[in-house]
Amino acid sequence: MNFTDLNLNSSLLNALEDLKYTKATTIQHRVFPIVMSGRDVCGIAQTGTGKTFAYLLPCLRQWKFDKNKAPQVLILVPTRELVVQVVEATKKLTKYMNLTTVGVFGGVNINTQAIEVENGADFIVATPGRLFDLIMNGSIKTKTIKKLVIDEMDEMLNLGFRKQITNILELLPAKRQNLLFSATITEEVEKLMDDYFTSPERVEAAPTGTPLENIIQTGYEVPNFNTKVNLLELLLSSDYSMTKVLIFAATKSLADQLYDQLIEKFPDIVGVIHSNKEQNYRFNTVNQFKAGVFKYIISTDVMARGIDVAEVTHVINFDTPDVPENYIHRIGRTGRADKKGLAITFITPNESKERTAIEALMKQEIPTQALPENLVISDVLTEDEKPKVRMKIIQIKVPKKEESGPAFHEKSLKNQKVNVRKNHKDAMMKKYGKPKKRGAKKK
Repeated sequence: MNFTDLNLNSSLLNALEDLKYTKATTIQHRVFPIVMSGRDVCGIAQTGTGKTFAYLLPCLRQWKFDKNKAPQVLILVPTRELVVQVVEATKKLTKYMNLTTVGVFGGVNINTQAIEVENGADFIVATPGRLFDLIMNGSIKTKTIKKLVIDEMDEMLNLGFRKQITNILELLPAKRQNLLFSATITEEVEKLMDDYFTSPERVEAAPTGTPLENIIQTGYEVPNFNTKVNLLELLLSSDYSMTKVLIFAATKSLADQLYDQLIEKFPDIVGVIHSNKEQNYRFNTVNQFKAGVFKYIISTDVMARGIDVAEVTHVINFDTPDVPENYIHRIGRTGRADKKGLAITFITPNESKERTAIEALMKQEIPTQALPENLVISDVLTEDEKPKVRMKIIQIKVPKKEESGPAFHEKSLKNQKVNVRKNHKDAMMKKYGKPKKRGAKKK
């Protein structure tokens, strides 16, 4: 369906034309009429399906100018990078509209953001923690909010934002429209909708676990961690089609470790991003990746939610994710805008269970490719990979203590005497059998 077939005004159509967008994606054209009807929506869509525009277009179509500049639409996202991404998308669509969008997130001065929202904001894009702080200090008034959008709901709950989200929902007007978008609908997401939404209409763009059609998947079975490092360096140096590569690492420490190794071989063209990095550093890294300065960027799962680059040629899963849905999120970073993408996964024997879970979710196998002939197979194992010597621990049975009594012995007969006042008459009677009178006192 073309965007011209939707009930969009000329301002939005002109902005879309400038962006060279003509056709609406499945989630976009299916969500639009439901949002316009005023019903609550639960959108189930994978990364890369255009769900940001799916909720922005109807919200912008229904927005009405208010001279008070009070917020009418509140958009919650899990990371700072996603705040910036959604704000940028909103500004692109409102090129011909007199609308103000403000993004707020943690890690920067709250007073600066408070002044910005107090000066006026029609749309507010926020992370839950910073939003709650600004509501509590009175900088953001919630009474004028007509629409609430919660994007990447599953990831927000994974990051532990449930308490902040429920606190925010309690502070919003009861009469509002709720739009929730999530790649997976977990029990937690279901419960939240049951508690705060009104009969939400479900829109599923693609079943959970369905990989995008433009992505070619392949896997390499490698024996250990250090062979993974050798394979990664070999692929990056020999495959010249890898011009924009996103490399996923399981942890922040692993991301730093990979960066230290790659920077020696690929100086000035590799970057790293995770939550321990400073905010400006992260923004600069993503911008350099978008601009083509960095050809390779190493990221953790959480930070990758804010990397929206249409030209990512390859996604490399350095490790096989232990959460099957994260695999779908990862590979969804390539194969965008009708371009082909390639997803490569390194799989060790210890990660076979994770692979099986991913294949069960997708209902298809990850094709395996033979290792390159010139790959150096390392025999150096990490501490986690070394076989564990398990010695049988023999438990020495300690005899049970017998029932014990008081911690003293019975007194001997002579020691059982008690000091009492003696009666002389009774003593004489006991000794002689008759009363014994004392003699007369001597004069």
